[in-house]
Amino acid sequence: MASSAYRNGAQRGSAKFDRPVAAGSHVKTASFKSRVPPSGSTVRRSSPASLGARDGDGVPGRVRVAVRLRPRNAEEMVADADFADFVELQPELKRLKLRKNNWDSDTYEFDEVLTEFASQKRVYEVVAKPVVESVLDGYNGTIMAYGQTGTGKTFTLGQLGEEDTSDRGIMVRSMEDILADISPETDSVTVSYVQIYMETIQDLLNPANDNIPIVEDPRTGDVSVPGATLVEIRDQQSFLELLRIGEAHRVAANTKLNTESSRSHAILMVNVKRSVMENEDIASSENGDTSHLTKPSKPLVRKSKLVVVDLAGSERIHKSGSEGHTLEEAKSINLSLSALGKCINALTENNSHVPFRDSKLTRLLRDSFGGTARTSLIVTIGPSPRHRGETSSTILFGQRAMKVENMLKLKEEFDYKSLSRKLEIQVDKLIAENERQQKVFEDEVERISLEAQARVAEVERNFADALEKERLKCQMEYMESVKQLEQKLVSSQERHDQNGFMDGHEEGPGPCSANELVEVKRLLENEISWRKKAEEEVEYLRSQVGKRVQAEAGGDVEIVKLREVLEDEAKQKQKLEEEIVILRSQLLQLNFEADQMRRRLEHGGSGNVFPSQDSSMSHVRHSQLRDTANGQKAPIATLFEQVGLEKILSLLESDDANVRIHAVKVVANLAAEEAHQKSIVEAGGLTSLLMLLRRYEDETVRRVAAGAIANLAMNEANQELIMAEGGITLLSMTASDAEDPQTLRMVAGAIANLCGNDKLLMKLRSQGGIKALLGIVRCGHPDVLSQVARGVANFAKCESRATNQGIKSGRSFLIEDGSLAWIVQNTNNEAAPIRRHLELALCHLAQHEANAQDLIRGGALWELVRISRDCSREDIRSLARRTLNSSLTFKSELRRLRIDY
Repeated sequence: MASSAYRNGAQRGSAKFDRPVAAGSHVKTASFKSRVPPSGSTVRRSSPASLGARDGDGVPGRVRVAVRLRPRNAEEMVADADFADFVELQPELKRLKLRKNNWDSDTYEFDEVLTEFASQKRVYEVVAKPVVESVLDGYNGTIMAYGQTGTGKTFTLGQLGEEDTSDRGIMVRSMEDILADISPETDSVTVSYVQIYMETIQDLLNPANDNIPIVEDPRTGDVSVPGATLVEIRDQQSFLELLRIGEAHRVAANTKLNTESSRSHAILMVNVKRSVMENEDIASSENGDTSHLTKPSKPLVRKSKLVVVDLAGSERIHKSGSEGHTLEEAKSINLSLSALGKCINALTENNSHVPFRDSKLTRLLRDSFGGTARTSLIVTIGPSPRHRGETSSTILFGQRAMKVENMLKLKEEFDYKSLSRKLEIQVDKLIAENERQQKVFEDEVERISLEAQARVAEVERNFADALEKERLKCQMEYMESVKQLEQKLVSSQERHDQNGFMDGHEEGPGPCSANELVEVKRLLENEISWRKKAEEEVEYLRSQVGKRVQAEAGGDVEIVKLREVLEDEAKQKQKLEEEIVILRSQLLQLNFEADQMRRRLEHGGSGNVFPSQDSSMSHVRHSQLRDTANGQKAPIATLFEQVGLEKILSLLESDDANVRIHAVKVVANLAAEEAHQKSIVEAGGLTSLLMLLRRYEDETVRRVAAGAIANLAMNEANQELIMAEGGITLLSMTASDAEDPQTLRMVAGAIANLCGNDKLLMKLRSQGGIKALLGIVRCGHPDVLSQVARGVANFAKCESRATNQGIKSGRSFLIEDGSLAWIVQNTNNEAAPIRRHLELALCHLAQHEANAQDLIRGGALWELVRISRDCSREDIRSLARRTLNSSLTFKSELRRLRIDY
């Protein structure tokens, strides 16, 4: 990397003054230079207007705003298939419409409207290129992206385009234009890259440089961060390496809206220093004739700054699913974006006070809005109608920003050092020319030798490229052969185990005969119990007849009869009440299941017998929301109001198995709705559900109770209560005893939800939760394995975050508990949910050097290389590549094996 890093400081020995831009000057201006430009460089010409009007106070320049629509992703194509497009773009009129309904819409106009098909090159030319040209002319410039999370801000600004050059973002293209225009001998470009995370400024190029202060010049009002690392850029490759380092240190998290959601504002500051020579013409008259004389040129230095801001996406908590530390990050992001919106509102309304000091972000962008920089803003939006509110607020933000006016000024400094250096270069050139004239023959021979060496080098390079391609091909075939051999070995071991099992049990009774024997025994026991009940009933009737005869003999027949009638009525009333509750719960449960099955058939369900926990919950909530919208209450809510939660919970301890089963089903369905979870926990429902897991061996009761606990475990407050009451121990016991796939799926879902809580990391492992989760894989059903993979991914993510924060050190608990072999074996599973969760889990484990050797010995390095090459998701591929690049152990092992990734 041909660059040098040093601390940013004020330059001494130079006089600094501001020069404004000429009125209406939107044409690109440049520097006059008395030197001869190098071959291949572009000579920029300064317009007379821009050079002649430097005595004013500046030129007004409005903030330019462009809007870009992100294409639909695969999830939106399925989820929004029944909805009409609510965003209509009219790029030829630079106009955008947001539909409210079928007959009404809002219309907005911008400087540029870019469709979902707009290329990265077009986005750069209409949004960023005018600002870059102004920076090359000596003015400060700002390019900023604003929008909801997941709408393509980082793709628009920071995409490196390593695999496809057409995907290069604004940062890369801006640096290409800057490096192509400057002269390496006289000009310089320096870069600093920082992030604003939780209202602290952190250096992305040096993570140890944390909490950098903001310094404001009391004389000029300029805002800077002198504590950030400053790197001098000589070529494009060094700049790309710098961006990779900064992106690896940037804070990101996995949310419902974006797998790799940026949790900080990234700010790239490019400082351009250019040397120019300015000539002054003097008109004098001799003998009545006017002639033009030229004064000696003044050595000047123009210093400008380009600021590229990748704002973190605005998000709503209930949509992104942020919890714990991620929730605090989202609050900080929304507060800084809100402060930016307040500043723009104040500038739009011409208020006397603009609250720039409300956040670190607004202080750094003080020159960009209402200052002296030329600013371009690109707002990114998504096409999904589910995010209508976020899209509308983003559009309104851009509309307000278009009303902000900046005063553009040119900043120049006298530079006598460059003039002295220039004269020295000319002297050196004369000396070199004299030497060249003396060595013409030697130079010609050297030229011929260099040409021959170049041809040889080209042939060797072509041969090396062909050899490298063949080596990669052989390497991939080798990896595939190793994988096939491992699969054959596993399958042969399974067949061997199955044959051994059959040999040891071939003489015993078959499963069918054993089942028939159990059924006959059950029928015989029922007949015996019915006969005993009939005999007891006969004895009871005989005793009643004897009592009645005695009562008639004693003259108390009427009293005895009334008492018997009252007792029978009371018992009958109590039985009827219990039967009514049972029948109501059965009826509502059947209606709910029938409606769920009908909806699954209408939507073309896959027929999967074991739907996932998230899918069943979404069906429950969808049905309840639809019934509520039609003016009807959901069946479970109706039962909750008619019967009462206390009565339903009391039925959990009923001696009747049918009553107990239906009661726990009702509680499970109530727990699927967030509005009832708090009431269930306060009424002791969580304790009752845990008692059912401990006391009853009935498979249906345990399955439904585990499902209810899994629903309650989605709430962070309930997770700590479950752990405090020994819930993880009971779930582990159920996981070891149960064989039904539905029961195991519910238990795995509950443990997976607990794995997503950072506070429960140590307790979960110490109480056997991880070993229980890994033991469930014996079932082998895809839906059960999907829940296990989700729990492993949640635990790996929390463990990685704890390691980064210094809370935990050493090897991963997952590796210590023996889960690495199963993770590696199923990372390329045919089921997409299993594969996606385990690929993320493997990437999180590989981020820490303490796990590197175990991953290499367990074969995980091969899977990481495959993920970085063949994974269908770009974010996971990028995460795998960053992980491989950041680990010294992995780099050494790959070099040893001669594997390129």
